[in-house]
Amino acid sequence: MAIEAVDPRARGFRNRPLEDAVGLVGLMRRLDWVLLAATGSAVAFGIWSIGGITRHDPGGSAASRQALYAAVGGVVLVVAALINPALYRRFWKAIYVALCGVMAFVLVFGAATRGSKRWIDIGFFTFQPSEFGKVLLAVVLGAFLADRAKQVDRIRVPLETMVLAAGPVALVFLQPDAGTALVYTAVLVAVLFVAGVRWLHLALIAGVGLVVVLGVLWWLPSAGVNVLKPYQTARLTNSNSYNLMESKIAVGSGGLRGRGVAGATQTALDYLPAHATDFAFASLAEQRGFLGAAVLLLLYLLVVWRGLKIVTIAPDLYGAIVAAGIVFGFLFQVFVNVGMTMGIAPITGIPLPFVSVGGSSMISNLAGIGVLLAIHARGGRRRP
Repeated sequence: MAIEAVDPRARGFRNRPLEDAVGLVGLMRRLDWVLLAATGSAVAFGIWSIGGITRHDPGGSAASRQALYAAVGGVVLVVAALINPALYRRFWKAIYVALCGVMAFVLVFGAATRGSKRWIDIGFFTFQPSEFGKVLLAVVLGAFLADRAKQVDRIRVPLETMVLAAGPVALVFLQPDAGTALVYTAVLVAVLFVAGVRWLHLALIAGVGLVVVLGVLWWLPSAGVNVLKPYQTARLTNSNSYNLMESKIAVGSGGLRGRGVAGATQTALDYLPAHATDFAFASLAEQRGFLGAAVLLLLYLLVVWRGLKIVTIAPDLYGAIVAAGIVFGFLFQVFVNVGMTMGIAPITGIPLPFVSVGGSSMISNLAGIGVLLAIHARGGRRRP
C-alpha cells in the first residue's frame, strides 16, 4: 500500500511552531519591499503635505514634528517586523487585558480635551492608546478565532468574538470617540469574514448592527434617550453643515493642479476647521489639486493591495486573520476620512493615515505595517 506524500502548503494555511524565527538576513530577503516603499512614500508625501497645510498656522509648520513621529514610528515598524507574530498569539489574553486596562485608565485619569478623555500626557508626548488598539484588536481577535477554527461555523464563535470586541469598543465609545469605535467594528467584521464565519451568521450580525445604529441615532433620541452627545449626533448625520460646506469648498476649489500654499485661502485663512487633522485631505486637495490627491490615494491603494497579498500568503490562519484586520482597518480609515470631506461619509474625526498631524496615529499605523511585514517574511510563498 503506497503512501502519498502531500505538500502541507497544498492544504492552504499551515501552522508553524513558535520557535520558527526568521533571522535578520533572512528577514531582509523576505520583506515585502513594495509595501515598505509604498509606506515610506506615503509617509514622505504626508510630511510634505502637512508642511504646506500648516505653514500659516500660529505655531508654524508641523512638518518637523511629523518627521519626528515618523522616525519613532519607523523604529517601531522595524521592531514589529522582527517579532514572530506567533508570540502575539501565545500571549493574546495578556495583550487584551493590557489594552482594556490602559483604555480604562484613560477614562479615569486621562487628559481631557474638548470634552473627551482620549490621551495620556507623559510630558514630552501625548499618548492616545485607542490608536494602537486598532492593531492590537486585530492581534487579539485573530488569536481567539484561530484557536476556534474548527468551530467557526457555529454561531457561538462569532457571538463570543463580538463579546470580546465589545470591551475595547465600549471603552473607546465612552471617551467619547465614536470614530475609533467604528474602526474597531470594521476590524471585527474583517476578522470574522477571513476566519470563515458563515454568510448567514454575518448577515444576522449585520442586521443586529443596523438595528443598533438606527436605535442610537434616531429611535432612542426620539424617545428622549440620548446615547450620543449632541455634537456627535450632528457629525454622524452631517446635520452640522458648516464644516462640511467649508470642506467641499476647499476640495472643489483645488481644481486639477491646486491653488498652491499661498492661494489656498480656505486653509491659509483658517476657514476650514481642523485643516491639519480631521480635514487634512480637503486642505491637500485645495493646495495640490486633483493630481496631488490622486498621488496620495494611489499610494494608499498600493499599501492595501500589498496588504491583501499578505493575507493570501500568510503562514497560517492566524496570520491571515490578523493581516486582514489590519488592512481593512487601514482602508476603513482612509475611506471614511476622505469620504467625509466630500459628504459621502459621516464626520467622525478619524485621522488620515500618514498625513493628519498626530504622533499616535502615525506610530500605530507604522506598527501595523511592521506586523504585516512580519507575517509576509514568514509566509509560505514568495510573491513578486
